[in-house]
Amino acid sequence: MLLPITLCLAAAAALINFWLAIRCGQVRTKEKISIGTGGNALLERRMRAQLNFAENTPWVLFLIAGIELAEKGGGWLAYVGGAYMLARVAHGIGMDGGKFEAGRGAGVMVTMLTQIGLAVVAVLVALGKM
Repeated sequence: MLLPITLCLAAAAALINFWLAIRCGQVRTKEKISIGTGGNALLERRMRAQLNFAENTPWVLFLIAGIELAEKGGGWLAYVGGAYMLARVAHGIGMDGGKFEAGRGAGVMVTMLTQIGLAVVAVLVALGKM
């Protein structure tokens, strides 16, 4: 099978994106907000969590796919991708504030480290150093 790690991570990303959208929809339904945020802080936080996911995840999946296509990922690539997905869930929950707010910072940190790490690996693969 071609790109099994990327395929599994893309499926996980689709489910996380769906979950993030549902969370926005819950606030929209409860507060009767059809378009925009209606000045609702929770809706704005949840919308930002989903958009932040949508902004970062394609880059991670693209880098993982490239590394996997080059057959340089090995077993570690799935763990990196899994950690990224868990971090994005933590970020989404943390964006609500409250007792799980630390999840936001953890999610951001893992996202940044994942992107930088994968980018470095991708360059090393491209230069034949890995």
